Amino acid sequence: MENQRLLLFLALSLVILLIWEAWQDKNTPVTPTVATVSSGETTPLAVPADKSAPTTPSDLPTAVAMEEPAQPAEAADNANMDRGSLATQKRIRVVTDVLDVDIDTLGGDLRRAYLPTYPVSQDTPNKPYPLMGDELPQLFVAQSGLLSQQGGPDHHAMYQVDQDQFVLNDGEDTVTVALRWTDGNGLEVIKQYTFTRGSYLIKLDHIVKNNAGAEWKGRLYRQFQRSEYDEPGKSRLLYTFTGGAVSTPEIPYSKIDFDEFAEWKAEQSYTTGGWVAMLQHYFVTAWIPKSDEVNNIYTRNYNDTRYILGMTGKEVSVQPGQQQVLDTQLYIGPKLQHVLEEIEPNLKLAVDYGILSIIAQPLFWLLEKLHQLTQNWGWSIILLTLIIKLVFYKLSEASYRSMANMRQLAPKFQAIRDRYGDDRQRMTQATMELYKKEKVNPMSGCWPMLVQIPVFISLYWVLLESVEMRQAPFILWITDLSTKDPYFVLPILMGISMYIQQKLSDNPSMDPMHRKIMQFLPIVFTLFFMLFPAGLVLYWVVNSVLSILQQWYIMRKIEKATA
Repeated sequence: MENQRLLLFLALSLVILLIWEAWQDKNTPVTPTVATVSSGETTPLAVPADKSAPTTPSDLPTAVAMEEPAQPAEAADNANMDRGSLATQKRIRVVTDVLDVDIDTLGGDLRRAYLPTYPVSQDTPNKPYPLMGDELPQLFVAQSGLLSQQGGPDHHAMYQVDQDQFVLNDGEDTVTVALRWTDGNGLEVIKQYTFTRGSYLIKLDHIVKNNAGAEWKGRLYRQFQRSEYDEPGKSRLLYTFTGGAVSTPEIPYSKIDFDEFAEWKAEQSYTTGGWVAMLQHYFVTAWIPKSDEVNNIYTRNYNDTRYILGMTGKEVSVQPGQQQVLDTQLYIGPKLQHVLEEIEPNLKLAVDYGILSIIAQPLFWLLEKLHQLTQNWGWSIILLTLIIKLVFYKLSEASYRSMANMRQLAPKFQAIRDRYGDDRQRMTQATMELYKKEKVNPMSGCWPMLVQIPVFISLYWVLLESVEMRQAPFILWITDLSTKDPYFVLPILMGISMYIQQKLSDNPSMDPMHRKIMQFLPIVFTLFFMLFPAGLVLYWVVNSVLSILQQWYIMRKIEKATA
């Protein structure tokens, strides 16, 4: 009975955890904070858009007090939403070994991004995953520009470029795309993207050349603009977070749900280093400034159709005849922990294992080591499950010994049931007296197993969140551990194993009605797990089989000793 209750408790705990985390993401209150400006007044760091504002470019700041954290305007983009996309001009295509992107000469925005090494599905290996695009309903672009009272190119400015396609050829390590803008009065800005072989990290430089007769002052901003949509292949059953995230030295990782964009405020007006990102299952895009760079983080919500997350740098000055480079980095790609950590230590937190990360991280580390040995994530999961069972062997042994001792009392439990019949109070009292007399604690078999629950839940998040599981084959018909078993073989095996465990764990003290209810659990769990990713079900099947073998061995040993 204890093992059956444990299985039920594990499932309920997992469901409750998922619901709780989703509720937390939706309902965590945000502390309102304001930034002080030079006039002594206060203004919110993230001001919601005025839905009644005219859709013209006139809302772009042209006379911003330099002490105030200026933010770019988006009204010019609103005029194009009726057409289902942002305004566009000439497209520049850039192809590397891991990225296929489009840059628009209007603003120099990165408008489209495909990941050639990550197909949408195994059935379409030549169809790369579409991570970014500039058409509704799946709008997602990366924008950047300069804000200045003297004038400067924002993401509405028109750039010029020498060619319309750039390809990283064999033997080349980098490819550079340089877009040029000039105001006709001596100010020139070169917006330069640098792509590197084998890397999802893009270097972006704004090279400001001041050939005018007066000092130029301005600041760099960069932002993501995204609509709320479900990415291709996302499971509707399993919760994974989609939305914004920020990192500062004080708060290494904080998620922002789309519902919070209008009201979200940064914890402080300026932050040094850090990053801002848009997250989704398996993939992340992030703006990463220099570690010593001071920025202001902001969010915006436009008509509940577009959500903006960005950061604005502090003002810089360029003297006549001088130039200055304002550089930043843009990551567009999968949530590969080692890669993200090398770029910025806290960026690996985009792989979100939840409140049990302290356990999940070592489990992922061990799973990786096993994969280096097996070169197959399915066999790695099996070996990891075996290791976990060995670590908890003694705890499981105590649980199964308790079950065996309970079965030894079967005749006495039946005698109590026959004697007291419908008098449930007397029957319960007699049962407790029997426990006391025989020195048997019915909960002693449960507590050792409860200790393992955090490990089980942590492994669940590791298998769910890790992009390495995406489209990872195992054997035979299981060609993708991140999707459901196409023939439901694993869920059926899990149901069978659960039924066998019930028979082994049958407790004579269990109420008959309770026993009937428990008999339906294998069916319910089988149907439930039919929609789970194969990697998760594989873990449960292997764990159940190992538990059956261990339980059978221990109970047989005890029964022989008492025979």
